[in-house]
Amino acid sequence: MKNPYLYGYLPLFTILLFSLTFGIYAVTESMGILQGIGIYAGMREFLSEMELKVFLLILFSLCFFMLFSALKLIGETVHELGMLFFSKDYKGETMSAARGGYVIFFVGALLSTFGIQSAVILFAVFVLTVAVYFVYTIYKMSFFMNMTGLIGLIFFEILIWALLSTTILYILIKLYNGIIASLPFM
Repeated sequence: MKNPYLYGYLPLFTILLFSLTFGIYAVTESMGILQGIGIYAGMREFLSEMELKVFLLILFSLCFFMLFSALKLIGETVHELGMLFFSKDYKGETMSAARGGYVIFFVGALLSTFGIQSAVILFAVFVLTVAVYFVYTIYKMSFFMNMTGLIGLIFFEILIWALLSTTILYILIKLYNGIIASLPFM
């Protein structure tokens, strides 16, 4: 008998690994920025270099942990809402079938450790992992759904994520323009 909770710990480890790798990259970049703007020397009066790096790593890793946890929560909510609208599965078989995809995210998180020095590699590994997981999930759903429901689910998820991303990008651009316009030297 196969234990249905076998992969239950993988999302936590995946989020921790992605948070740690993105946090290490952020520490490396922030140290250069702190030195460039002249704050680093002042901070070194109160903290050793190792303490500063550890504190920054904890701070950045915590921020990325919250970001990835929120993305996981939103992703699962969007997916389950799409399943509510387009699936005829009333027993929840599709949910257990797609749980094997947690391994894909875990492998992606492991691969992200090789790209700690590059934001492009980290972002590319994350996006590729999400894309592979999406394809895997749709493949697993195809055994339990008809073609119309499957196409509806795909378009629903893509539409929701596109709307969410566009809204966040629009807000960031408006905030940036507002900050730039309010600067006295502009």
